[in-house]
Amino acid sequence: MASSLLQRLSDRRDAAEEVGEDAGFTLIELMVVLLIMAILLAIAIPTFLGVSGSANDRAAQSNLNTALTNAKSYYQNNGQSYGAGNTTSNAALISALGTQEPSVSWTTGPSTAPGVISVAVASDGNGVVLAALAKTNTCWYLVDNETTETALNDTFVPSTQLAAGTWYGSTSAGTSSATACTAASASTATSWSTAQKQGFQPAP
Repeated sequence: MASSLLQRLSDRRDAAEEVGEDAGFTLIELMVVLLIMAILLAIAIPTFLGVSGSANDRAAQSNLNTALTNAKSYYQNNGQSYGAGNTTSNAALISALGTQEPSVSWTTGPSTAPGVISVAVASDGNGVVLAALAKTNTCWYLVDNETTETALNDTFVPSTQLAAGTWYGSTSAGTSSATACTAASASTATSWSTAQKQGFQPAP
């Protein structure tokens, strides 16, 4: 009796294996696979977007650091002056910077991309403001004051950034990003969310 039952179970198992060779996935199995894929995508997509946004910000910041290096070189070669802050001296500065670093575009107007640096110079020639718009629509600012700056008044930067040294700031350019990221109106057109001497802080 027991041997007969075992034989039947064995035959049934063999039959199930033969049928299973041509059988497809059940609906439950497919749903489980889709659920697992959805969970993985829900985890991966925000991570990817975060990394992408950070990389875009870093590109703008890197261009600003490069711009500052070239601007300081110009300052030393120009009798320790960035110029008089007028149209003529600004044009001379931008021309010189374009020669030193042709991979970056220089303008006194708004920055419209990470590779376009907006430049503004203090009227006494001792300070310069640089701005670059990241693809995240964050406008990054870099201010270099060779002395305690009075000519860079609130038209350019907040009064807290007039002390000597290098200052870093950022603000969200929002929907008007094509015109908002301008070095010459860093204070009036936008408000800085972070500005410190320690380096670029996280985006606002």
